[in-house]
Amino acid sequence: MTDPSTKPFLISWNITKRCNLKCAHCYLDAGELDGRDDVSTAEAFGFVDKIADEAPGAMLILTGGEPLLRPDIFEVASYANSKGLTVVLGTNGTLIDREAAGRIRDSGIKGAGVSVDSASPSFHDGFRGMEGAWQKTIEGLEYLKEAGVDFQIHATVVKENLGRLSRLASFAGKTGARAVHFFFLVCTGRGEKMSDITPSEYEEALKDIIEISGEGGVAARARCAPHILRLSGPSSALSTGTSGCIAGKGYMRISPEGLVTPCPYMPVTKQSMSLRDFSIAEIIARDASFKLLAAPSLKGRCRECEFAETCGGCRARALSDTGDVMGEDAWCSYEPEGKAALDKGEPLWTEEAIERLSKVPAFLRPMVKKGVERYAQAKGLPEITPDVMAEIKSRYRG
Repeated sequence: MTDPSTKPFLISWNITKRCNLKCAHCYLDAGELDGRDDVSTAEAFGFVDKIADEAPGAMLILTGGEPLLRPDIFEVASYANSKGLTVVLGTNGTLIDREAAGRIRDSGIKGAGVSVDSASPSFHDGFRGMEGAWQKTIEGLEYLKEAGVDFQIHATVVKENLGRLSRLASFAGKTGARAVHFFFLVCTGRGEKMSDITPSEYEEALKDIIEISGEGGVAARARCAPHILRLSGPSSALSTGTSGCIAGKGYMRISPEGLVTPCPYMPVTKQSMSLRDFSIAEIIARDASFKLLAAPSLKGRCRECEFAETCGGCRARALSDTGDVMGEDAWCSYEPEGKAALDKGEPLWTEEAIERLSKVPAFLRPMVKKGVERYAQAKGLPEITPDVMAEIKSRYRG
């Protein structure tokens, strides 16, 4: 089976920089309430047309800032849905009332990722910069549930909540969330002023997430943390629902100004290309960062690591720490044993397995394919059949 196309299957669009909160870690330094957006409704529709034409079936994440502050957000969502894109919302949840929840559902948005950093109000409110934010968000979750909109909890992991991940996952299950995603900080934007967790704290947090995943009927996932694949092992059920760093390899971000970067945590530069002026294919082919990430030549320990292809380190964190997108990911404390430590033989796909894979949504297919191959390789299976895929599915919790 051939490798997935270089076309993006996951696109995060910071559709506005306006926000009603002042989160300590915001990579956009969002918070403007001047009533203006850099991309007009007509231009937004044009962006959707390009995405639908060049990345059909992709998942489009409409986020911000706070996307619900954009007056035309439901028009854009509805238009993207009509073009066959899988539209989801990334929101702080404080502006979701019964009417907003209904409009989210009716515009074709398939689900929402809602920011909740703690099972209790005090830390969340301080971190998000608004007293009462936690309560408004929890009320918003109730309205989403009432409207029949699936949602998951998004939590940022920092020093202050490191020991509370299990409690938050349990709380997420009680709210009705389908999953809880733990995002590990990349110190950009306002986050540059925050202190990092240490590599040892990071490692322990990833072990905690592996331990709690599936407890209480809610899946726990680590994001911006490809090293979890080394810790969980390629034959674990968790590894089939988790990917290494996909920045620039199936993933891209559109900034509030319409500029494109390989991921949200890679800042816009003078060389960034605009979706106003270029097609997605032109950007991927001509942008220096995309070209580097398409055929990475990693440096430092990442270069020597036997998990280089499975994990690859967080490229945004390497860029932030070293100024080099191919640099070493300093959060990883693992000492490589050398690339010869892993057998690189790839199992073959049967026609029936390929047919089954084709039924997976387009935005999930590349990640699922790699996860299944890792599982089969770790088990020493020479080929992938529908029975192998069924076995993985039965083990995959949440």
